[in-house]
Amino acid sequence: MAKKNSPYFDDFITMVNFSCRAAEYLQTVLRDFNPKTLPQRREAMHEIEHAADEVKHAMMKRLVKEFVTPIDREDIIQLANALDDVTDNIDDILIRMYMYKLREVDPRALAFADVILRCCRAMEAAVAELPNFHKSSTLKQALIEVNSIEDEGDGLYIASIRELYTK
Repeated sequence: MAKKNSPYFDDFITMVNFSCRAAEYLQTVLRDFNPKTLPQRREAMHEIEHAADEVKHAMMKRLVKEFVTPIDREDIIQLANALDDVTDNIDDILIRMYMYKLREVDPRALAFADVILRCCRAMEAAVAELPNFHKSSTLKQALIEVNSIEDEGDGLYIASIRELYTK
């Protein structure tokens, strides 16, 4: 039986909240893009990513010491890594924009940012249901929503790459 007051579930929620903050910030940077402010904006994004890392590190430190966990240790580690990857990958977008000295934002990038934010918000709804995973009536639908938005992103990626190579 899952412990509803487990700090692991709280940490998962905090981690996905950081993913949403990173996605919102990415959207802001892309909508109001200015190559001159990219170094500062990249640093601000990295601060969000670093704060998310701190939550994960604290969780892993606790996990090593605890004897009983609300779900399998391997599942906690896998979910923590997956949530961390989301924020890391959003951070990587601004890193690459900076490295490649991007001067303008393609409209398709804004569409991707919208998909990323919607997916993060759908993940937020799913993760909020984890403490009730045995009895939740909405967790399955929340996970379907995440997968649906991911499929939309895949389609956008395929269409964008195809368009770039057919010009």
